[in-house]
Amino acid sequence: MKMPLLAYFHRNRTWLALFGLSALIFALVLFLHGLPVAAVGYAALLSIFVGAIFFSFSFPRFLKRYGQLSNLQSSVTITLDGLPEPKDELEALYQDLIKILFDHQAKLVLDGDKNRQELEDYYTLWAHQIKTPIAAMDLLLQDRPNEQSAELALELFKIEQYVEMVLHFLRIESPTSDFVFQSYNLDEIVRPAVRKYAKMFIQKKIGLSVGNLNQAVLTDAKWLGFVIEQILSNSLKYTTEGSIAIYLDASLKRGQFLVIEDTGWGIAPEDLPRIFEKGFTGYRGRIDQKSTGIGLYLCKLILDQLGHPIEVESVVGEGTKVKIGLDRVNLQVK
Repeated sequence: MKMPLLAYFHRNRTWLALFGLSALIFALVLFLHGLPVAAVGYAALLSIFVGAIFFSFSFPRFLKRYGQLSNLQSSVTITLDGLPEPKDELEALYQDLIKILFDHQAKLVLDGDKNRQELEDYYTLWAHQIKTPIAAMDLLLQDRPNEQSAELALELFKIEQYVEMVLHFLRIESPTSDFVFQSYNLDEIVRPAVRKYAKMFIQKKIGLSVGNLNQAVLTDAKWLGFVIEQILSNSLKYTTEGSIAIYLDASLKRGQFLVIEDTGWGIAPEDLPRIFEKGFTGYRGRIDQKSTGIGLYLCKLILDQLGHPIEVESVVGEGTKVKIGLDRVNLQVK
């Protein structure tokens, strides 16, 4: 945005040019009639004096309107009540156009919110209803064990996790996410997530080590727990042998970090900057076609709103470290 004075001269450039040209013609005519230079200079000074009077009355009015319009920028998407009175018919037409666009935009927002709410209600209902057949299938597998029961139960568990991801995705995108910030013991958040994936650890024969997590953290236990589950799921998905370690990393300069480290395939260096992008699957995801590109995006979205930073370090063929900062910074409130 231009400075008010520059904006004033730019807006009135035509009149200023015309005034300057008129003064020049006036002085030239006097000079051609053989009048003394002093008279020509007096005429020029008189023209400048008249221009200064015009400026002293015109600029304050312009400055007032400039301030009104500048202040309106912060609220124009909500209301147009702050629009100044139009000076002429042309300004009135411009304001009418603005009001038409504002009403149209408000209608689009209202229709979009309505459609989103209907879609959210549908998928929420679907996610809750599908849990019933999932629970029934789990009971059937337990009642009728066979050679494939363990594998089928694991696949059913994955389906249940995808349903949970849908629910959390809908909730985090909602304008009113149900965050409840309290001081929790980190161990009480991590342990349930580990128990949830215990069968996968056993089936894939992946070792697990959990350090001392007796650390108080100000967060929302449900949402942070979901993030930890997603990271564990990724680690298990891309680790075929070795182990997964969960521990605290304390740095005097950077604070406490919860680290989830695996010995999996790792992430290509060119993919690392984009792993939190929505829908990005990376080189490994394109090869095995199992990645949705939603998990880490959702984790980043949740942690941003919880105020926990997240970092990822990885070496292809050696493994990946995911670090979650436990000191809440840059809290994003919707």
